[in-house]
Order: sequence, then structure tokens, then C-alpha cells
Amino acid sequence: MIVGAAIIQNGRVLACARSAPPEVAGRWEFPGGKVEPGESETAALLRECAEELAVRVEIGDRVGRNVRMAHGRSVLKVYLAQLLYGDQPQALEHSAMRWLSAAELDSVPWLPADAPIVAALRPLLAAN
Repeated sequence: MIVGAAIIQNGRVLACARSAPPEVAGRWEFPGGKVEPGESETAALLRECAEELAVRVEIGDRVGRNVRMAHGRSVLKVYLAQLLYGDQPQALEHSAMRWLSAAELDSVPWLPADAPIVAALRPLLAAN
């Protein structure tokens, strides 16, 4: 299981550019990662956001549907999230980060597994 965070702030969502592996470097995703054995999805997301972005987040509702990853062995689940305590994300494991409005969502090349989530986020961002 892979979990991702759609971190929303001021009507924009945080997008991160992969730095590795080479076949996906430069493609964009929501921060997150693998759920470890014995770990809940939300615990994994809290850990991943701390590791990848040095931030604390509050996890909200799921967004979009389960998406099977390109290799077919894992499923991606994305949750809405908000930054806590005025934390500001840092690109510790990504080559770049951008806050994207609904109108800017198509300005980056998303990983295939994240694209359906982008579509589900569009109306949520447009409403803010």
C-alpha cells in the first residue's frame, strides 16, 4: 500500500517533483510513500510527510479512488492534509516543489498513478 498527502493551503495543493529513480525523475506526485508492516495508513502518512518535507500535518478525508500503481503490485490512496503549526515544507527528497491552484494543475507532468487524484482535486481547489 502506498499513501499520499494532498496538502492544501490557501486554495492550492503541494506538488513534488521526483528526483529518483531515473525513469520517473522530473515527474510530479503527492508526497507520501509505503505503509510499513504494522503501520496504519495515517501513521505512514504522518511519518512520510516528516521525512520528505520536514512538516507535521493533520490528515483529513480520502480524495479520489484507489489507484493501481504502474507496476501493478501496489495501490495508491491519497488523503487530504493540512500543515500544522505554521510548518513550511522543504524539498528534502524531491528535486522541486510547487503550490498549484486548480488552474495550474496541468502545468506539471504528473506520475500516471497521481493523475486521477489530480482530477478529483480540481473541483475541491476551485471551490476555495
